[in-house]
Amino acid sequence: RQGSELVGWARGRWTYEGIDLNHNFADLNTALWDAEDNNLVPHEFPNHYIPIPEYYTLTNATVAPETRAVIAWMQRVPFVLSANLHGGELVVTYPFDMTRTYWKAQELTPTPDDGVFRWLATVYATANLAMASGERRPCHYDDFARLGNIINGANWHTVPGSMNDFSYLHTNCFEITVELSCDKFPHASELPQEWENNKESLLLFMEQVHRGIKGVVQDSDTDRGIPDAIISVDGINHDVRT
Repeated sequence: RQGSELVGWARGRWTYEGIDLNHNFADLNTALWDAEDNNLVPHEFPNHYIPIPEYYTLTNATVAPETRAVIAWMQRVPFVLSANLHGGELVVTYPFDMTRTYWKAQELTPTPDDGVFRWLATVYATANLAMASGERRPCHYDDFARLGNIINGANWHTVPGSMNDFSYLHTNCFEITVELSCDKFPHASELPQEWENNKESLLLFMEQVHRGIKGVVQDSDTDRGIPDAIISVDGINHDVRT
């Protein structure tokens, strides 16, 4: 009700239980990178569908019921494309969100599918009326326009336990974060313009689900589909499953 003018960036970020949902997913990055450093990937440690650590599944773990519900949803429905919507800045970020050097606040940390993620982010940013405007001005201190209004999440600020990284490492889903508006809490009168700014971007982004290779993996003798077949692409150290 106060609008952005009178509230800080953290307002509305934590749940009633005091959990920041933006950092609440299991950190699968550290386990993967440790395994890579020890040359265990992918023969002894997977490069995709990384299992959730046991400590995270305990009933007394600091995991919000909202987070558990979203994870159960992701495990039940085989999503391949997703975006989560934030406010307070005008930029599209893509994984990895967590820096590989654990003590660094910012570090370029691309995924093996960096080209795809950069494309997905660019599709949204170039169709967003506010981002693409010739009168575009920085929201705060960062001039994202000179970067095409996209950035690797970890190269902006590290976010351990992000939904983007979790989606990429635990499921087949490629997910980005869209910072929709400089105004984190737009007034009701401003919402129609915010919708116009983002409508075409949302539609174009959803259409990207049709890009890439599609098909059915079948048994050559019976023609029956093979579930959970692992698909590897040369040069990309991140497999997907049927």
